[in-house]
This record gives sequence, structure tokens and C-alpha cells, in this order.
Amino acid sequence: MGDEAMRDRGEEEETGATKRKDAGATKKVAFFGMFRYATRADLALMGVGTVAAMVNGMSEPLMTVVFAAVIESFGGSDNSAVLHRVSKVVMYYIYLGIGTALASFLQVSCWTMAGERQSARLRSLYLEAVLKQDVSFFDVEMTTGEAISRMSADTVLVQDALGEKVGKYAQLLTTFVGGFVIGFVRGWTLALVMLACIPPSILSFATVSRLRAQISARRQASYDDAGNVVEQSIRAIRTVVSFNGEKKAVALYNALIKKAYKATVLEGLVTGLGIGCIFCVVFCSYSLAFWYGAKLIISKGYTGGQVINVVFAILTGSMAIGNASPSISAIAEGQSAAHRLFEIINRKPKIDISDTSGIVLDDIKGDVELNNVFFRYPARPEQLILNGLSLQVPSGTTMAIVGESGSGKSTLISLVERFYDPQAGEVLIDGINIKNLKLQWIRGKISLVSQEPLLFMTSIKDNITYGKEDATLEEIKRAAELANAANFIEKLPNAYETMVGQSGAQLSGGQKQRIAIARAILKNPKVLLLDEATSALDVESERVVQEALNRIMVGITTLIVAHRLSTVRNADCITVVHQGKVVEQGAHDQLIKDPDGAYCQLIKLQQVHTEGMHEVPYASDSRLKSRSLSLEQSMRDSPRNRRQHSVKPLGLSGSDDLQGPANTSSQEHKEFGDSEAPQKAPIGRLFNLNKPEAPILLLAVIAAFVHGLLFPLFSIMMSGGIRTFYYPAHQLRKDSRFWALLCLLLAIISLIAIQLEFFLFGMAGGKLVERVRALSFQSIMHQEVAWFDDPSNSSGALGARLFIDALNIRRLVGDNLAILVQCTITLISGFAIAFASDWKLTLIVICVIPFLGLQNYIQVKFLNSFSEDAKVMYEDASQVVAEAVGSIRTVASFCAEKRVITMYSKKCQATMKQGIRSGMVGGLGFSFSNLMLYLTYALCFYVGAQFVHDGKSTFKDVFRVYFALVFTAFGISQTSAMASDSTKAQESTTSILAVIDRRSKIDPTSDEGIKLEKVDGNIDFNHVSFKYPSRPDVQVFSDFTLGIPSGKTTALVGESGSGKSTVIALLERFYDPDSGTISLDGTELKNLTLSWLRDQMGLVSQEPVLFNDTIRANIAYGKRGEATEEEIITVAKAANAHEFISSLPQGYNTNVGERGTQLSGGQKQRVAIARAILKDPRVLLLDEATSALDAESERSVQDALDKVMVSRTTIVVAHRLSTIKGADTIAVIKDGSVAEKGKHESLMGIKGGVYASLVELHSKASAS
Repeated sequence: MGDEAMRDRGEEEETGATKRKDAGATKKVAFFGMFRYATRADLALMGVGTVAAMVNGMSEPLMTVVFAAVIESFGGSDNSAVLHRVSKVVMYYIYLGIGTALASFLQVSCWTMAGERQSARLRSLYLEAVLKQDVSFFDVEMTTGEAISRMSADTVLVQDALGEKVGKYAQLLTTFVGGFVIGFVRGWTLALVMLACIPPSILSFATVSRLRAQISARRQASYDDAGNVVEQSIRAIRTVVSFNGEKKAVALYNALIKKAYKATVLEGLVTGLGIGCIFCVVFCSYSLAFWYGAKLIISKGYTGGQVINVVFAILTGSMAIGNASPSISAIAEGQSAAHRLFEIINRKPKIDISDTSGIVLDDIKGDVELNNVFFRYPARPEQLILNGLSLQVPSGTTMAIVGESGSGKSTLISLVERFYDPQAGEVLIDGINIKNLKLQWIRGKISLVSQEPLLFMTSIKDNITYGKEDATLEEIKRAAELANAANFIEKLPNAYETMVGQSGAQLSGGQKQRIAIARAILKNPKVLLLDEATSALDVESERVVQEALNRIMVGITTLIVAHRLSTVRNADCITVVHQGKVVEQGAHDQLIKDPDGAYCQLIKLQQVHTEGMHEVPYASDSRLKSRSLSLEQSMRDSPRNRRQHSVKPLGLSGSDDLQGPANTSSQEHKEFGDSEAPQKAPIGRLFNLNKPEAPILLLAVIAAFVHGLLFPLFSIMMSGGIRTFYYPAHQLRKDSRFWALLCLLLAIISLIAIQLEFFLFGMAGGKLVERVRALSFQSIMHQEVAWFDDPSNSSGALGARLFIDALNIRRLVGDNLAILVQCTITLISGFAIAFASDWKLTLIVICVIPFLGLQNYIQVKFLNSFSEDAKVMYEDASQVVAEAVGSIRTVASFCAEKRVITMYSKKCQATMKQGIRSGMVGGLGFSFSNLMLYLTYALCFYVGAQFVHDGKSTFKDVFRVYFALVFTAFGISQTSAMASDSTKAQESTTSILAVIDRRSKIDPTSDEGIKLEKVDGNIDFNHVSFKYPSRPDVQVFSDFTLGIPSGKTTALVGESGSGKSTVIALLERFYDPDSGTISLDGTELKNLTLSWLRDQMGLVSQEPVLFNDTIRANIAYGKRGEATEEEIITVAKAANAHEFISSLPQGYNTNVGERGTQLSGGQKQRVAIARAILKDPRVLLLDEATSALDAESERSVQDALDKVMVSRTTIVVAHRLSTIKGADTIAVIKDGSVAEKGKHESLMGIKGGVYASLVELHSKASAS
């Protein structure tokens, strides 16, 4: 039963992206095609399951025969012989019950196991296929969001179609065939007449199914887009917050879920119509049966039992087709989902990592050559990047590639790694075209260290071993020492076991880069590709890493893309690239002689001041902190800490190992712990949220009330109708007409009531989901930045939560409320009728009912504990996929595909076992309730016969009790099917309300606080001490005091990790200090209106975050999207971005791709600067803002910044001297406080001062 909910959840998540691409929904895999990945064991399970399903399916038609025999025994004999005849027939019920119980257990458990096993295999295969696609596939065909949503959604749909639904379908098909066979054998005339009712029900059904599929596809598409908004906003939360973009994200999200609401209402309308028609047809056919059956008894000599047998058999058969509808639609959805999955699984990438053909050289020298290469990116085919470029790098030499931003330097690296193949020309290694070499082998010989290093959400040790999976701890430590990472790693509380957080957010840029270099060193490559590899390091680390690189570069062919001269000048050869061509080549000393050469021009640009490239200390620990460190061990360390944190409703995990599923689930419990105690409260809250729809809900409840009365009323008609069959002819004629007309009336009422009920509940439920989603996302967007540092609030986990939880809640209010009302009414009126007819018999039968209740209760309890665990594991597994697909280039360059798949399969293994367990429990419950049902029938008729025999009751009353209880049970059984749904919905409600209720510690929406009339821009830090909430054992600032005068530029320098970027994070109020004050113009920041404060600040950080939208939209984001064309162009010119934007084929309408991948680092940075200037901020915060630019762009961006810095307070974190020397004040940060402060000249005058020694260190480094 859990799979019912699973199906719906999958249905919801089903990606709409495909629909956008190729109306993929219409393409399907053949039914048997879905089982192509089944093993022998799966086939055996499915075989046993199918046989059991057929046996189970046959039980209902056989029961009609037994039932007819019971009626004959009662109606056809006098009261004395009744008991003897009935006791013989009743034994058949007992045999049937035992057979059915066994069959139904086997059916459910075998099919569930087969489905879980195959879908686990399918998930791994799909992930494997996605990971082996070439990089261009992700540029053009599929975003990360799509890959993840297919992974979670489509596999659930397929699992459903491979599992229990097929068993159910086989069972119902057998019932259908069996019913008709028995009907025609017992009385073909009546059977033929009854058949007239079938075409209308099939017709209405087919129409409804088609409409539903179309509507659900529409709804999917809008959910898919909404999911993308969530993923992007949370991943870039710091950017969103600093530009006050929360409202914009929320508005965009709300617009998308509004579309989904319209589809939900339509779906309610259509479903109601379908179910209403089916009820209507059923009641009409009974009406026909009473009238025509009576005629046959009079004219053809049929008996009453025979008429009832035919009617019941035909109706059982045709109802089976109606009940098969969820199975049929689940299988159809599964087929189209399978088509989408298989399409990727079977897609042969042009550059295939799994291709084992290709040459493997015994020994590779490492000569790299590009020969007349032409290249365009698949995502921008109109723009030529490399234009006939040729380049030779002899083995063991170092080739530096320099040139302006966007000239194609990084493209060369991608071609050597074979992320792309050139459209013309060839890339050769050791004289062999790289296309002819075995891809995995050649990538194993090449190491890549790129500009924005991507780390995985695991420990430092595991991240380094991506270089070599079976590395010993010694090798890992050696690589870390070579990369100058050992020192900082060993200082961390958990050393190599420290978790790095999502995308390495717990480490600073410099630390991430060193781990990436250690990972590359461990690979022991023959060719080393360094794409701006040291741009994020401070001087000291850069020098040591450079030495390390120099040591390992010996005898290794190295290609360096860089724009710092110190990195480049020692290269054996320097190539200057301009507009996709090589314009100059030679050694530094040789090139420097031609003053008009391209290289000299670049140098001149860089030597802005006489001291040229002397750089200055820096800490890219910038992001160390700014990203904050959620190393969970922190929480575990001291009981005191734990107490402090227990205040947080969405808590932090209590263990230092994030990977064990065990702890994650305990963490989830802790998280929602406070709202778990009052498990009933959420429902009340939900109705509160649904208050605006109260009138609609009221009408819906009335409709459900009428729907609930249908069955009990029908029981009166059935018993009355059957009794008339045993009356004399003249009375039979009159009475049968009366009952037939009553049935017709019931048919009309049912059509109207059910249609209304579904439509109105659809409206109310749809509104609720929309409201819950909007409120949750709004609440998420308002949380303080520290909240997102907790791994359980990563973009993957929150996205999954918004998706699945809101849907489960809708079931609770829409569908489950309807069923609750219906069942209550059915129960009350059913019992009332039964007691009125014969209270003694009713009491005896009721004694058996607690058994059925107990069985249901046990089943619900079991399913409950299952669904909780499964949910946690599921979120865990989807985080693995999100990461791997998000950093596909890193995965590809380290050939880590197998490793990711193993990790994923491990996490899925647990989910699969869980699913199998719930299948077993479901099967047991199912078989027990079947057995009890047949035994109850047997009891009812046996005792009834006893009463009739003793003259205490009559034929009519016994059957009225029977039908009243049967139809009541039928009504109630529908609720137990919803059990697993409602337990899921309960949890979801609790989890979503915990998010909605969490009050942010730093809330950007609150209007409290002062807005200053005029901002001068004086900033003061007074005795500030600060630790990151997620790493409370690392003290960042202790007694930090610094005054920043208005309108002046202050530069912050210091080693990596000294807390320079933390200054910026505190000014933006991403975090609040633990003690001390920070003030703007004498007013403490906490007392200012937060959104107003952030409007005064313009932040440009080291790794600029752009959204997957046009360049225009990205710039306009600076002004919350409300900027005129003129303003945009003006700021783009100021940021020196206008030229390159205009040269793009689509200009400002160019889409920047996911995370801005379609632009080069320098281009992204300039767009980010334009965005920051658009705000016209009073305070500019530049966190390494020009580190990613080449000399040419840096100079013009620096000019632009110099222009906008005039009369603004500016805080610069940087390590290039050219950026810092002109600053009005330089503050040197060391050990959490300001060590020195003053102008460049005065600081240089301090003998043995920190600043002077850093500068000296640097001049040595560049002189060498």
C-alpha cells in the first residue's frame, strides 16, 4: 500500500523537462521492455507472483457461486431445512479464505521484491549512464536539476510499474475473465443484457484517463521549473541575500506553483467525473438486473440465486476493469518514464569514458600537440572560440598560456582533457590523435587543477583519494604535504576526517585549492593541466605550492593557464593567445625584448605600479569563513555546546560522521524533534492554513456525506430486491419495478455528489499545497546564512523536502478528508441499518470486526517506521547524485564515475531493503484481512441460518444485516488503503511546519530598525569576537577592533584563514558577532533595518555566482530586477563588460548557463561587478574581486572600480599589491585581531613588521 503513495509522489516529481524537449511523455517503452534489466531471481519472483495473483483473482468470481448457493439455501427451502443446507455451503467460504490468504501474501511480497530490486538496479544504471555522458551533454541537453529530478521521479514511476501494480493488474484481469465465464455459464441471456452496461463505463473511463495524463504532465512541468528555482536560490544563498533577492526568488517560485494549482483543480474535476460515471453505471445496471431478472424468473424459469449469481459475476468482472485503472495508468506512466530513462541509458556519448577500445601505450612520454584546431562550444555554436590554433608542448616541458579573458585559454585545457572534441584539426598526445587512445587510460595520465576547485561533500581524506582510490594514509599525507595542505589539515579538530560541506563550503578558497592540488598530485600524472591553479592562494601558500608544483612538474608535461607573471615567467615557453589564435610564442626573456609584442603589452598592463607584480598576502580563507564551517564534530565536543544548540529547532547533527545513514536519521529526528511530540497538532494547523477555503470545504464535506450514504442505502435495496425474487409472480412484477426505479434515482444522485466532492476537494487541496509550498520556500529564503551551513539544509535536501512533503500534505487534506467523512457516514448509517434489522445477529458479526481492526493497526504501525527511514535515506542518496552531476568535469577528469556509483548503490541498497520489508508486511496484512473476511461471511450466514431455523429472524433481515455490514466494510476498506499515505503525510506535515515555523535569527524581511537619512559610511568594529555557529571550536576573531573611515579604501591582508572574508560576512550580517559591536555611522548594525542595510552594501566575491538566466537579468538583479536598459548598459560599461557582451551573438540576451558556465571567469566577474554597481552602494565590499581576471581585464575593471570607489567606503580583500598599494589604509589581520594598520609606505617602514615581511617574501618569490 505504501507503493500507492510512492507512485503519486513519483508522479508529482516526474520531470516536465522532457515534455519541453520532445513531448517525451507520449513515447513509451513496450510493456515487456521495462523488464529488460531483470535477473533470473527477479523473473522467478515475478513468475510466482503472477501465478499467485491469478489464484487470488479467481477467488472473487468463485465467491459469487458460493453466495448464490447460500441464497438458494435460504430462499428455496422452508425454515426447518435451512440450517442443514447452509452449513454445507458455508464450508466453501472457509476453503476459499485459506486459499486466497496464501495467494495474496505471495502476490504482494513477490512483486514488491521484484520491483524494488529492479528499480535499484535501474537507478544505478541510470546514474552510470548520466556520468558517462560527455560534458557537452550537460551544456546542451540536461541541467543538474533535471538529472536529479529524473533520478528521483522517473525511477519511482518505473519501480511502481515494475512492482506490485503488475501483480494487481494480473489479479484483476483474472477476476475480469473469471467473472464473465461464470456469468455466461450460469445464465447467458441475463449475462448478455448486463453486458450493455459495460461500454459506457469503459468509454467514460478511457476519456478520463487520457485527460488525466495530459493534465499531470502540465503540472509536472511547472513543478520542475519551480524545483530549479529552489536549487539555484539555495545554492547561491549568499548572493541572493546580499542583493535582497529573497522576494524576487519567492515571487518567481510562487508564479510557477500557481500554474500547478490550475492543473490540480482540473484534475479533480476530471477524476470526479470518471468515478461518478462508474458509480452511476453500476447502479443503473442493478436497476436493469432487478427488472429483467424478475421477467426471466417468470418466463424462463430462472431461480433467484441464479439471477444474483449472474449479476454479481458480471459486475465483479466489470468492476475489476474499473479497479485496474490505477494499475494501468501506473504502468503507462512507468512506460513513458522508462522511455526517458532508457533513452539516457542507451545514449552513446560521442566521447565515451566506458569505451574500452582505443590504444593503450606501454609508456607515455607526454608530448602534447594541438594541430590547426577549430572549436565552438556546443551550447553556443554561432561563436568560434579557437580559430585554427596550433600548439606544441614537448614532453617534460612547461608551457604557459596567457591572453585576455575569453580568448580561449581554458578551452585548450578542456580539449586536452577531451571534455570536448574539436570540430576540425586534432589534439595529439605522443603523436597519436587523442580520439584513438583509450579515454579512461589517458585521463588517468592527466591531472587537472582548475580555477574553481570542486570538492565533494565528504571528508578531506576521501576528497584527496579521488586522485587514487586505493591510496594509503601515508601517500595521502605525502600528497597533502607536497600541496602545502598538511599544516592546516592537521590543525582541524578532525584532521583528515574533517567534512568539507556542500561544494567544500567549510573551507576557504586557498584550502580548497590545496586539497585539489593534493588530489592531482596523488594521481601521479604524466601531463599536468593547471587552469589558474594558484589564483586563490595567499603569497605564502602560493610560494610553497608553486615550489611543490615545481618539484612535481619536473619531467611532467605541464600546461599552465595563468595571468600572474610570477607563475608564468619560469615556464619553458609562453604562448600568447588572442581571439582563438596563437599570436606570439617563446620564453619570457625572449618575448620581453619586443616592446610592441602582445606579451609585453600584457606585462605593461600588469605593472601598474613600479613594483609590478609584487603581491601581497591574502587569505582566501575568505570563504573559509564566509562559507562557514559546519563541521559537525563541533556539536559533539562538549555538553555545553550541545545545550547551546538545542535551541535551534532545525538542529545540527549530533555526530561527526555524516555518511552513516543511521546518524542522519537520528539527526532528522532531532531536527524536527520539537514538533514531533504533539503529533496531532499539525492537522489542526493544516485546517487553519486552509481557512480561506472554508466555504468550499464545507460544500465538499456535504458532497462527501451524500457519497458516504450511497452504500448503506444500497444495502436496503439489495436485500429487498433479492427477497422479491422468491415472491409469487404478480407481486414479483410490482415489487421489482419499484426497486429498479429506486436504483435509478441512486445512480443520478451518485453522479452529482461524487463529481462535486472531487472538484471541491481538488480546489481546497490545491490551494493548500500552493500555500504550504509558498510559505515553506518563503521561510527557507528568510533563514540566516548559518542555517544553510548545516548539511541537512543543502539545496538537494531542501528541494526534495519541498517537493515531496507538500504533495503528501495535499493527500491528507484533499483525498483523506473526503474519505474520512465518507467512511464515518457509511459506518454510522451502515450499523444503524444492521441493528434495526436484527440486532442479535449484528452483535455476533461485530465481535469479529476487532480482528480486522487490529490487523490494520499493526500494519499501519509497521509502515510508519519504514517510511521515516526511507525518507532520510532517499534525501541522502539524491545529494550524492546532485553533487556528482553538478561537478561532472571533476568526476570525469578523475575517472571517478565508478566510485560515485558505488557510493550511490550503497545508499540505495538500504532503501531497497526497506521497501522489501514493507512489501512483506503489506502482504501479510493483505492476506490476513482476506482470510478474516471470508471467515466473517461464513459466520454471518451460519448464525443467520440458526436464527431463521429457530424463527428468531427472517430471510430479508439476515441479508439486510449482511449487505449493510459488507457495504460498510467495503467503504471502510478504502480508508485502510490510505493508511500509509496518511502516516507519510503526518511526517511531512510535521517536517514542513517545522520549516515554516522556524524564526530566522537574522530576518531580512523584518522592518524593525532604523534607516539613516544620510549614510556617510563610517564603519567600526569594537572588541568583536566571533566563531562560526557550525564550527564553535574554532575562534575566528577575539577582541577584533578596526575603524574604517567613510569614503576611504581599506585593504585587509593576512594569511589564508585569518578571517579577512569574515569581516565582509559580518558587515553583510550573514552572521552576528558573539560579543562586541559593529556599527555604521555610529549606529549598531543590529539596530538598522536589515534589508536597507544590505542595500547600502555592494558585494563582489571571489567566485561570482550568476543565475541561469540572461546577462541582462543577472545585472538587473542588483536592483531587484527593476532597472532600465540605459542603467544596465551604463553599469556594464563601467564594469568594462559592455564590449564583450555586445560581441556575443545575442548580446545582453545571452543565457549564462547553469552557474554561469557559458562565460569565462573574467567575464562572469565583470557581470558580477556590473550587478553590484547597479545598486549604487555606499559601501563596496570587494572580496578578491579581480583575482579571476587577466591583466587586460583586470586593469580596466580596476579602473572601473577606482571610478566607483570614489567617495564610497570600500573594503578590499586581496593579495595583489597593485590592488592594495593605493588603499588609504591597510590592515594586517593575524590570529583574529589587527596586527598592523597604516598606509603602504608607513607599514613598509616597520622593521621586521608582518606586512613588510610578507611583501619581501613576495618580491623574492617573483624574483626567483
